Amino acid sequence: MNKTPFSKIIAGTMTWGIWGKNLNQNDMIDMMYQCLDSGISTFDHADIYGGYTTEAAFGNAFASSKIDREKIQLISKCGIQYQSENRNNLIKHYDYSKSYIIWSVEESLKNLKTDYLDLLLLHRPSPLMQADDISEAITQLKSEGKILDFGVSNFTPIQTDLIQTKTKVNYNQIQFSATHLQAMLDGSLDYMQINNIRPMAWNPLGSVFKGQDECSQRVKTIATALALKYEIDIDILLLAWILKHPSGILPVCGTTDPNRMAQLMRATTIGLDLQDWFSVWVESAGTKVP
Repeated sequence: MNKTPFSKIIAGTMTWGIWGKNLNQNDMIDMMYQCLDSGISTFDHADIYGGYTTEAAFGNAFASSKIDREKIQLISKCGIQYQSENRNNLIKHYDYSKSYIIWSVEESLKNLKTDYLDLLLLHRPSPLMQADDISEAITQLKSEGKILDFGVSNFTPIQTDLIQTKTKVNYNQIQFSATHLQAMLDGSLDYMQINNIRPMAWNPLGSVFKGQDECSQRVKTIATALALKYEIDIDILLLAWILKHPSGILPVCGTTDPNRMAQLMRATTIGLDLQDWFSVWVESAGTKVP
């Protein structure tokens, strides 16, 4: 089965279910079509979203939507054992045993009403993860056609290297935004470029719209000014800032507003001036660049 490239903006589904707007089936179907009409064909999930309920809600909507499976890409994550009425967990923990990874993927496939995931991510690193177990699970899932590609989420370079001693990592979904610059400064994004790992960014708008701290307020002020200059909304400006990075970051956007979703792909058409890009970095850091 050929792998279809992911859309340049990815729709994050965490708040589609009971952890957010709790969209009903028709609303989810409308969101799916709005995404596709806007050029967004990739949907990001995790088994734990909604306390292990959002994948199934999305899957039921997807099955009713009659959307062609080959026209979308489905990402999911596994590994976090979350405290939920749907799991007999006494404490939040991680499980990356071969049997659990395989079982979790098969559950996601049933819930999402699909035969395969375009990408499986390990959700967060565990001190007890064993590269051999993970490799055996990924090899089996790929050979059975249940996943097409593999990556990690929230892994440091050295943790990624550990996994890559046994199996290739092609993606890492990390926190990155104009208010959360660490991955750009600690070598993480450089490492991904060197190792041909595609970064995805969760929370790509950072704390600009919610944070009351000085960094958030400074970035909001400069982003507002630049948005006027480029005649775009602030969120589009912030996404364009991320997209300019040479590592090819794919922002994962969690909006549940169909009108806002329709505008997100505009960010892929905006070429920020070099000095404008650096002005956002300066305001985020609160000092001149080194």
